[in-house]
Amino acid sequence: MSHRILVVDDDPHIREVICFALEKAGMSPSVARDGAEALHKLEGEGADLVVLDIGMPELDGLEVCRRIRRRGDTPILFLSARSDEIDRIVGLELGGDDYVTKPFSPRELVARVTAILNRTKRAAPAAREQEADIVRHGALTLDTPRFRAEFAGAQVTLTALEFAIVRMLARRPGVVYSRDQIMDQAYADNVHVSDRTIDSHIRNIRQKFAAAGCASLIETVHGVGFKLGDLGANA
Repeated sequence: MSHRILVVDDDPHIREVICFALEKAGMSPSVARDGAEALHKLEGEGADLVVLDIGMPELDGLEVCRRIRRRGDTPILFLSARSDEIDRIVGLELGGDDYVTKPFSPRELVARVTAILNRTKRAAPAAREQEADIVRHGALTLDTPRFRAEFAGAQVTLTALEFAIVRMLARRPGVVYSRDQIMDQAYADNVHVSDRTIDSHIRNIRQKFAAAGCASLIETVHGVGFKLGDLGANA
């Protein structure tokens, strides 16, 4: 069954180029011309992933992302102009999974869509052999089969990529991971991302856990990388 991809952009030419590339890759794209139509289609039809332009008039991509994240964890690949670096960072902090800058290569866009879908599939509760794969450390619990993160009993809603990063750190809480190691494991499909992208995801994870009462989930080891913070003894 082919993946359903919702393409959201106010430029008809860009929508056409993206849809052609996705169809060629065996996916089933649908389109929305603006943010309001995108939210309506997601409500009625759903999607496996959203390709979302940031710079749309009226309801822009960042606001659409906020509203999608209130409803669930549908993966989001942002489209942005090269000059919109701040918007790209904000988009990742809001829960976007990755971004492609305009003008873009359709081949690269399909590769990034495929990478996100593969990560989401690996994080989904589909495999029976993963049923016992629950990581606990202090007040932190990560239930991989159910794709559920909790701190002190409070659920923390994470994207597939955020969950993968936290799980990697929690499985070996004493180990410091460099940005390159995080990229290699979290982006396991040979798609290049920048250090700033990883930093944005780390910052987003910290904010989510801080809201749940955990101010020290991820510790920065300056000049080296990141490790799980001191959460107390294992549960």
